Amino acid sequence: MILGVIADDFTGATDVAGMLVGAGMRTVQVIGVPEGPMPEADAVVVALKTRTCPPAEAVAQSLAALHALRAAGARQIYFKYCSTFDSTPQGNIGPVADALMDALGTDLAIACPAFPDNGRTVFRGHLFVGDVLLSDSGMRQHPLTPMTDANLVRVLQPQTRRRVGLLAQPVVARGAQPVRAKLQALRTEGVGLVVADAVANEDLLTLAEACADHPLITAGSGVALGLPPAYARRGWLQPDAGSAQLTPVQGPAAVLAGSCSEATQAQVACWKAGGRTALQIDPLALAQNDRHAQDLQAKALEALARGPVLVYATADAAQVKAVQGKLGTAEAGERVERCLAELARALLGAGVRRLVVAGGESSGAVTQALGLQQLRIGAPICPGVPWTQGLWEGQPLWLALKSGNFGGPDFFAEALQQAGVAL
Repeated sequence: MILGVIADDFTGATDVAGMLVGAGMRTVQVIGVPEGPMPEADAVVVALKTRTCPPAEAVAQSLAALHALRAAGARQIYFKYCSTFDSTPQGNIGPVADALMDALGTDLAIACPAFPDNGRTVFRGHLFVGDVLLSDSGMRQHPLTPMTDANLVRVLQPQTRRRVGLLAQPVVARGAQPVRAKLQALRTEGVGLVVADAVANEDLLTLAEACADHPLITAGSGVALGLPPAYARRGWLQPDAGSAQLTPVQGPAAVLAGSCSEATQAQVACWKAGGRTALQIDPLALAQNDRHAQDLQAKALEALARGPVLVYATADAAQVKAVQGKLGTAEAGERVERCLAELARALLGAGVRRLVVAGGESSGAVTQALGLQQLRIGAPICPGVPWTQGLWEGQPLWLALKSGNFGGPDFFAEALQQAGVAL
């Protein structure tokens, strides 16, 4: 194993895994820290569900993943978080980064959530989503991790006991050697975590080349774009052109959407505008009795005979806030996740073998409920979202685990069509 990745949610894991596979690395994603040996691959991505859990729990799970990856021989560790730097003043990015650095015995690591292909860029330490600052984007109203400050140095500093510095884009634009020199200068100044600017893929390639020998990289998936070529130049990797091939599957298809991001709202609206079957989850009805979940299952299974079905809890910020006000943030989320997990089991029991799940928390709930242990990574549907393949009851299953913020308005249909589903 060359690279061991610790991802803080399930969609983020498939995001970075897809980036590596696209550059020719044989990559396997494991769900949680495996009890047995790691699979044989150039890169192994450990998918955790630690983005919004208590910091101490996130640290403990991340260290367990680190121990397993190092025991399997990983040359480098990559802590993968969201390209919108989802976190709070308490964590979890800073505490996990601190713990990994301590365990690896390193005193410096970069922090770079940039993913230009999906509109996430960092300039002078400020994170942009498209043409607006993170703090002016839809992430400002995120129900769990509202991001109201785009200055990543300022966001990260309260989370870590290390001094946070900045590697500005003019230095990155000059190439890998100037980046190495600047990082060394920052280390001398006592900086431990360095927010790195990147406004284009060329910047990501430069950062990867400059940091490919570091014990630890912390980043979104973007920096992974440049790691396979950097490893190949070092003689560690022979890229494999067939690394993204999956076993074809047949049968019905479905979409489950728990994310309330603006992107997923647009995707649900586009699906409905196309006249396709869409069933909405009502969290308040779920809280009253089990009948709502049972009715949804019955309707979804009956609709499969007519084609792919979407079941969604996606709602706008005002609706989400109203539900949270009545049920509480944690209970509202848990009820929806449990409903989606039960729906997934029922759909697979009815023969569904191509399943799209929108939302990191939802994807985690579904994959855990299905008891999936490993996922092979296939071709990308869009930047940051590949098809993956697991085994359910001994049969191949295709899963697309989509971050809520990713994909265009017609993503659901595009994903299913790529998987051979007729719409």
